[in-house]
Amino acid sequence: MTTSVPTIIKCSIGPYPRSMPLGIHDKLPSVKVLLNNGEEHTLFEFYPDEISFTESEFIGLTIDFARRLKYEKDIWHIQSYMKTR
Repeated sequence: MTTSVPTIIKCSIGPYPRSMPLGIHDKLPSVKVLLNNGEEHTLFEFYPDEISFTESEFIGLTIDFARRLKYEKDIWHIQSYMKTR
């Protein structure tokens, strides 16, 4: 018997904070997804001045791969920041 891992069929990102300085205390945007088995999940929050996402990047991914995408973008941001120092 094979079991398939649920995949993302819908994604929403936001809400984004207001421009600074008004948005200094606003909540970070989050990535929320709907899986093909009907489950809904909030995957993570992120700093929109460091990394960005589009909803289409998540369609077809599993939760693990979606979280890996955030991890890889975080690493890329840190490495690019370190190169400028």
